[in-house]
Amino acid sequence: MKFRFSKCTLALSLALLASTNTALVSAEETNTETPVLNAEAVQTETSSSVVATGTETAPSETVAPTVESTPATENPASTETTTETSTPASLVATSDETTTSPTTETRAAATETTTPVEGQSVDVRILATTDLHTNLVNYDYYQDKPVETLGLAKTAVLIETAKAENPNVILVDNGDTIQGTPLGNYKSLIDPIEEGEQHPMYTALDTLGFDAGTLGNHEFNYGLDYLRKVISTAGMPLLNANVLDPTTKDFLYQPYTIIDKTFTDTTGKAVSLKVGITGIVPPQILNWDKAYLEGKVIVRDAVEAVRDIVPVIRENGADIVLVLSHSGIGDDQYEVGEENVGYQIASLSGVDAVITGHSHAEFPGTAEKPSFYAKYTGVDDTNGKINGTPVTMAGKYGDHLGVIDLNLTYTDGKWTTTSSKATIRKIDTKSSVADSRIIDLAKEAHTETINYVRQQVGETTAPINSFFALVQDDPSVQIVNNAQIWYAKQQLAGTPEAGLPILSAAAPFKAGTRGDATAYTDIPAGPIAIKNVADLYLYDNVAAILKVNGAQLKEWLEMSAGQFNQVDPSSTEPQNLINTDYRTYNFDVIDGVTYQYDITQPNKYDRSGKVVNETASRVRNLQYNGQAVTDEQEFIVVTNNYRANGTFPGVKDASVNYLLNLENRQAIINYIIAEKVINPTADHNWTFTDSIKGLDLRFLTADRAKDLLADQEGLVYLQASSANEGFGEFRFIYIEPKVVTPPTGQTDTNTNTATGQTGVQITLPSGQVITLPAEKTAAPAPKHKLATTTSAASKALPATGQATSLLSLIGFSLIGFVGAFRKKKEN
Repeated sequence: MKFRFSKCTLALSLALLASTNTALVSAEETNTETPVLNAEAVQTETSSSVVATGTETAPSETVAPTVESTPATENPASTETTTETSTPASLVATSDETTTSPTTETRAAATETTTPVEGQSVDVRILATTDLHTNLVNYDYYQDKPVETLGLAKTAVLIETAKAENPNVILVDNGDTIQGTPLGNYKSLIDPIEEGEQHPMYTALDTLGFDAGTLGNHEFNYGLDYLRKVISTAGMPLLNANVLDPTTKDFLYQPYTIIDKTFTDTTGKAVSLKVGITGIVPPQILNWDKAYLEGKVIVRDAVEAVRDIVPVIRENGADIVLVLSHSGIGDDQYEVGEENVGYQIASLSGVDAVITGHSHAEFPGTAEKPSFYAKYTGVDDTNGKINGTPVTMAGKYGDHLGVIDLNLTYTDGKWTTTSSKATIRKIDTKSSVADSRIIDLAKEAHTETINYVRQQVGETTAPINSFFALVQDDPSVQIVNNAQIWYAKQQLAGTPEAGLPILSAAAPFKAGTRGDATAYTDIPAGPIAIKNVADLYLYDNVAAILKVNGAQLKEWLEMSAGQFNQVDPSSTEPQNLINTDYRTYNFDVIDGVTYQYDITQPNKYDRSGKVVNETASRVRNLQYNGQAVTDEQEFIVVTNNYRANGTFPGVKDASVNYLLNLENRQAIINYIIAEKVINPTADHNWTFTDSIKGLDLRFLTADRAKDLLADQEGLVYLQASSANEGFGEFRFIYIEPKVVTPPTGQTDTNTNTATGQTGVQITLPSGQVITLPAEKTAAPAPKHKLATTTSAASKALPATGQATSLLSLIGFSLIGFVGAFRKKKEN
């Protein structure tokens, strides 16, 4: 393993070592090993490579496989050959981001390919993953422990089983593959892949034999240059038909591929089938990643793009057409440019099957648990069809595998679908069975990620969790808002906006999202590491500054009020408090002002931000410094690029809107480093009005939260939920609110007055600027033992159980905080 080293990085590493020396723990006192992923033996008929057992030692530093830089349409790891197809000029990708034309791929087969004959039938199986979000292995980096509820290593077991049942397989991935966990962050910002280096996620997909994939919205989170490197070595075509060059209007990426597959028909004879595959992404990437994409791409409406490309795919010889739709299913109403259009894509002529995702939901449902989409016209929730077309949405993080079975008959010179069925299969969450190939190839990236996330950044005086973040002001959101205000004040120093009130907006990202009882932040009191900050702030967002007036601020909060159902103040029956159809990441808590919600009133906006009750108003008593906020009063609000570039009511009309050069997550890290010890107490700046007093209001949260009620006034545990695994039913009791002012944080005494930044600034390869806080007087020692000084020969990462050498500590500390070290792989 080699590092690029310079005088600058040496000086920084030594300075960082000096500042963190008191936070080191003796390796003799904390000498445990990196948790090991144990892949139990998996017996299958198709692949003996799945059969392996993990060891009890720490993962070794095996060099990750690399491939030479090749066009995106070639698969250097397979035996497939490519031949160009004839394509109209208007449908040819000409950007150097990818190849110059779509291709037809021919897979070598053991048996001789035969031309189809009249009446011949073949059963084809499409297997699909979606929204893996760098969950390569069955490990939770936030909790720093193995889990059995996610991970491609677990999904791979389902893939091999499905292949054994029917080897006539097309295997595809539906995007949002390279972002989402600390592993994705590490491989993009701390140790980004270089030219010719394969991203570990695609090393895994390549190993499993994936035929093709598409680009999700999160593939664009790290910029076009990084994405180009990923695509060039993916080992499979990554398709997109609606992202275009803004000047030429040509495809920026390969719009489709046609794969010539040799299958076995129902009588055992070999038959050739040409499978056309295309993909799309939501047009909203132009808002979500505006800083990277503005002026560099345009994005067509997804439905129109698929509608136009399908005939081209057919004309170039495809027997069937599969659409990889990185878009939610949405609903049966359609507007050009909308985000979730899987329903409409499945309804297009010429489309044989659709893979959807993006929404992290599941389709089809089951008899016990019908899907959310079963209520729409044309949806067959039993057989997994939308207007006759089979469709899957296989959850998130590798927790499900989409399976579409097509029975095709060759009639009148073409293949026709005679029957079809779509299902999703859930991974085995009760055992540790995982695919050893994925475990083995992930070792290096997995180990490095663990070392990265275990870097300690500070201390918390109390636990931080999000179990009750939807029913009361919560410490997990409070800390984010405190950090964002701290950072914004530095950034605005010396600017015209510095004299305006500075507010902060943050949402509870982990609050049982999509019915997942494990999706909660849960950080114990004591040391805080990078993994905990990542748990607080899941997304790779960039901080943004907005200027809004009081009227716009109120509309912003009216939209956030959609998190709550309207309740009947005269009812004595139990009523559900939380609107579970509302996305928790849209429930912005705005700190710096105080306000209340009257949820006996209807919502003004629906969950997409459309006005549904024009005269409605839930926001009450909106005040700043104890005075009512006026419509003309101006505020600065620090938020993130996702919110700043969206269509959120109030936000979209901001008079000032610009991005800063730091990720929100890194701002939180810098804040905790500067403060050293943080107090996560919520200030209760938002509450409900007394209109709900005496009502029987119910809500669900993780059942294990019942153990925390001793410190929660007004919350009562009722019982475990019978319909929602892992959840418990609680009652919310209205109590007259109490406003608590949190203690004032330390003031940095070494601020650059020209920039408002503190300490030394370092620019990452991605262009992101990270600031090392200025040296501060050490905070009082915490009550519990934090660290002791030992010899230079051996140190341990604080409170992590990972022993390491002093040199490694210097390197990983620098990696964790400024990214100045970039590791170069040995070929």
